[in-house]
Amino acid sequence: MDEWMIDKPLGKCAATEKEIEPGEEYYAALVQTEQGLARRDFCAEYWNQNKPTVFCYWKTKLPTHEQKKQLFIDDDMLMAFFDRLKTETEQDKINFRFVLALVLMRRRRLKYDSSKTENGSEIWRLRITGTQDFAEVLNPNLGEQQVSQLTSQIGEILQVEL
Repeated sequence: MDEWMIDKPLGKCAATEKEIEPGEEYYAALVQTEQGLARRDFCAEYWNQNKPTVFCYWKTKLPTHEQKKQLFIDDDMLMAFFDRLKTETEQDKINFRFVLALVLMRRRRLKYDSSKTENGSEIWRLRITGTQDFAEVLNPNLGEQQVSQLTSQIGEILQVEL
């Protein structure tokens, strides 16, 4: 996997095509498509009446033209995405989780503890800071360019600076 196709926010509800106005609250979500995870935005009215099946979501506001880009996802939400991916077996999702682990390590939410090899695969053991809990993540042995590209693309999907 070299690149994900990412839909940028279009200011429209994916279900109703209603325009989302600047300053209006809406739900941004990651949905499973045949091509992998993709971002979709839903107006609050549609979401509250029909809550669609999504992989994960967050509530946000469409910024006005004068507003600076805001960070919409906090570390707790990134940890929730990371945790949600722990049972996934598709390579795209394994890569996504590994890069999220690197981001969370940089943000000091996860700390490398040790590694082991199982069935020829390296598995990292990471301590969840502030707890006695650990998480394991498969190292897919991505190259530096792949990690950089995925980090950038995840940031675009989630609208955060990683």
